[in-house]
Amino acid sequence: MTAETHKLIIIGSGPAGLTAAIYAGRASLDPLVLEGEPSSTTDQPGGALMTTTEVENFPGFPEGIMGPDLMLRFREQAARFGADLKMEKVTRVDLSARPFRIWVSDPDAAEPTYQADAVIISTGARPVMLGIPGEQELVGHGVSTCATCDGFFFKQHDIAVVGGGDSALEEAMFLTKFADSVTVVHRRDELRASKIMQERALANPKIHFAWNKVVDGIESDGTLKGIRLRDVETDEISDLAVTGLFVAIGHRPNTDIFKGQVAMDDGGFIVTDAGSRTDVEGVFACGDVQDTIYRQAITAAGSGCMAAIDAERWIEAQH
Repeated sequence: MTAETHKLIIIGSGPAGLTAAIYAGRASLDPLVLEGEPSSTTDQPGGALMTTTEVENFPGFPEGIMGPDLMLRFREQAARFGADLKMEKVTRVDLSARPFRIWVSDPDAAEPTYQADAVIISTGARPVMLGIPGEQELVGHGVSTCATCDGFFFKQHDIAVVGGGDSALEEAMFLTKFADSVTVVHRRDELRASKIMQERALANPKIHFAWNKVVDGIESDGTLKGIRLRDVETDEISDLAVTGLFVAIGHRPNTDIFKGQVAMDDGGFIVTDAGSRTDVEGVFACGDVQDTIYRQAITAAGSGCMAAIDAERWIEAQH
């Protein structure tokens, strides 16, 4: 079977990928967007916003909008400008030579499904979760992985943050703007965060610490009511009454199929330079797959715009 050939293929369909598709479509690149599969946990069409309830910080929606509704609007706009959107999961890529080759479904097939002059990678990243029963069901109902996104909903609440690095303390500091108290749950008796972050957190009267503890269970009645803590040294169990639980133990980029083909940092995030360019000519990356700092829908969308413009200019320069 002969592979379908495209000027530009976008892998991933969160805010970054679909914004790239909007801009690429308007530039008459007729982009193909490989959205992922609805059943996938790592490349779900629409990205992380598909599991988000109300989004209140995306410009243009003063009353807020549900995450899936926002992504549907992105998708419709991309389609309006000529993007071809397919709910297919990329299982293998070959970026060693142009045209780039992309397989969906069967990674062992002799011939690729698609090939492209340029590729934009926007497969995102997923938060590392605790892996305890009930956790996933309560995302958006008391459990969160983003203080910037959800902190506003926890005014005058008692909440907990799990983690001991800079990200966890940044989340905790931010959440003190809203919450009555923030308990940082850390499995060790000292923090991994930078000294200045430690000093700020330890000096904040709203922040408390549960040392040598891990979250062992969740209490809920459809929304979070509390967490059960286990002491890692004594196995003693204690209860903490909180209505918010923020998990800040890291993010894992969805980059497994690109390993060894584009430059990545130690955490597996794709390294970009001069905008969205990777170390492979004609391959660009945008959104959370290369963003280790901001991880917001609006910054992902902005980087998707950058990637489409970078790809358009690169393609034009080849002719």
